Amino acid sequence: MIDNLKRLKAILAEETDLSRAAAVLDWDQETNMPPGGVAGRAQQLSTLMTLAHVRFTSDEVGRLLDALESEVANQQFDSDEASLVRVTRRDYEQERKLSPELVSEVAMAGATARPHWEKARRDADFKVFEPYLEKNVELNRRIADALGYAERPYDALLDRSEPGLKTSELEAIFGEIKSAIVPLVADIARNADAVDDRVLYRGFEPELQMQYALDVVGRLGYDLNRGRQDISTHPFSTSFGPGDTRITTRVSHGFFNECLFGSIHECGHAMYNQGIGENLDRTPLWDGASPGVHESQSRLWENLVGRSRPFWRHFYPSLQAVFPEPLRGVDEETFYRAVNRSYPSLIRVEADEVTYNMHVLLRFELETEMLDGTLKVRDLPEAWNSRVKSYLGITVPNDREGALQDIHWSSVSFGIFPGYTLGNLIGAQLMEKARADIPDLDAQIEKGEFAALLAWLRRNVHRHGRKFTPNELLERATGKPLTAAPWITYVQQKFGALYGLRAARK
Repeated sequence: MIDNLKRLKAILAEETDLSRAAAVLDWDQETNMPPGGVAGRAQQLSTLMTLAHVRFTSDEVGRLLDALESEVANQQFDSDEASLVRVTRRDYEQERKLSPELVSEVAMAGATARPHWEKARRDADFKVFEPYLEKNVELNRRIADALGYAERPYDALLDRSEPGLKTSELEAIFGEIKSAIVPLVADIARNADAVDDRVLYRGFEPELQMQYALDVVGRLGYDLNRGRQDISTHPFSTSFGPGDTRITTRVSHGFFNECLFGSIHECGHAMYNQGIGENLDRTPLWDGASPGVHESQSRLWENLVGRSRPFWRHFYPSLQAVFPEPLRGVDEETFYRAVNRSYPSLIRVEADEVTYNMHVLLRFELETEMLDGTLKVRDLPEAWNSRVKSYLGITVPNDREGALQDIHWSSVSFGIFPGYTLGNLIGAQLMEKARADIPDLDAQIEKGEFAALLAWLRRNVHRHGRKFTPNELLERATGKPLTAAPWITYVQQKFGALYGLRAARK
């Protein structure tokens, strides 16, 4: 077994290095690359991703897996060796169904579409991006067809990103959330005057915001010796291995929430990657369990910690010291309430905790319809605007704040968006268990101490990487499979209290 395992790891390490090199080029395209580099960058990414795919899906990898499966059969399920063989087999069988030509085309399409999405967003003109999205929809469908599915094309893409989850199960989850949230949104709307967030629009110096945000994420546990922060059109995090995990953010002079909470969100992703066991490095196990689990870390730190009352009891004095003028005459409680104001809004990444999942729901529905062919790409803006009106009760003024706001559709990535809602649910479920295990957690946060929470997440989530499927991980960490109940209870209690609703006074 030692020889077979050593050989398999050597091949997987090469494939990982190629994929990480592509990720560096992708990060550079988002942060530093001049516009003239698009064509060359698309070719470079296509070459690297095709080489990685061919290396990973080789017949030799298949033979090594065949030999190793019997050799690790008696090992513990969670051992490094058994987990490596099990997860690599799952990935291998999926990737073997995708031709190198298709992988190359997907990489080329994403890199080519990105600047056209940026221009379309800047000009608020969907027509600029339309032909590129049509191509990406076609490629998503070809991937689904290649992978195969029993019921719906979206099942193939969803299982690729969230192993074990079906479209019908996801629809049931969204149905449960809608049943709980729609009445809450209506109750909040009737009491909208209870929270005033005008302080957030008083004007905050961008450079000071960037520095303050970087200081905060460092305090939370983001290791800046292994990370950095940059500006990008759409905030993201990316990792090139244990020693290099980067985040980006965006900043607005006129709206405070964008930079700080964007940075906290992305540092949640980054701390996950920084906490994965180095014993898993350069293998398929070195990453998050799924996009949904990854998102649970960013949403947990951004909302359950960063928008909590204990957090602002600690940080508000330092924020006042950095921004004395815009915060003059504003007390801690007023600011806490301001950053938690709930109201229907146009931009997903700026949406409050109550309405956020409605943004994800509409994207999930639109993706499934485009993939099924029941919605044409040319009709996407109209469908988007109609659903925003139906779900959130607001009118979309332009494509920039509508169908063009997210970067994701500039790449071939259908099946990823549901992870944002799954992340909310998983984060709340993990936090419920963490609170049970750390009874004085709020008191620690109020003192600016985050080490115990980070250590709990390292122990129960981060170190395992991709060893387990999302439900396997949740069962191990919390004793339960995925459930929406903790998140629903959390938002009902928190926003019931903020808006003086009857449910919070029971």
